[in-house]
Amino acid sequence: MQKRVETEEATVLVVDDEQDIADLYSTWLLTAHNVRTAHSGTEALQVVDASVDVVFLDRQMPDMSGDEVLDTIAERGIDPAVVMVTAVDPDFDIVEMPFDEYLTKPVNREDLLDIVSEMLVRTTYDDQVQEYFAVASKKATLETQKNTAQLEANDEYRTVSERLEELRETADSTAAEIDDFEAVFQEFPGGGLSSD
Repeated sequence: MQKRVETEEATVLVVDDEQDIADLYSTWLLTAHNVRTAHSGTEALQVVDASVDVVFLDRQMPDMSGDEVLDTIAERGIDPAVVMVTAVDPDFDIVEMPFDEYLTKPVNREDLLDIVSEMLVRTTYDDQVQEYFAVASKKATLETQKNTAQLEANDEYRTVSERLEELRETADSTAAEIDDFEAVFQEFPGGGLSSD
């Protein structure tokens, strides 16, 4: 039931220059979300604002690419979760792009609904944990598209792998501190569950 409450409050922006696709995605998402639709990058920038929780963004659009829209959203300081939904197979350039998830078309209704739920959960985490998930997504996306030799020879892949490891170590350290805090808390009278 918790996810149902979250989905009722979500505002999703679907951006795709193919009107049939944008309208189909919007119809699917309207079963659980408030949805805005844009059929160009320019239109997307007119309707995106701080009330948007998740953006589904096509990469290839004639007037303004999804990459440009993504950069403009970031420059404006608007901070929705951004999911690239595109027929463009991801390449190493995705490492530097400020998105949260990358879906390659075709996608189905369940894919879209599931990813919105996932993005809403991620927004409840702090910035570092959100970055961890975004970096992990980029690394996994590249690993599904490239062979081992291509990955090992690429500086961007090495960078994303190293950043993921740094974030993992920080997360592990934070978790250990929480465990230590809880252990200390348990030692105080009344700090833990009592068998009395």
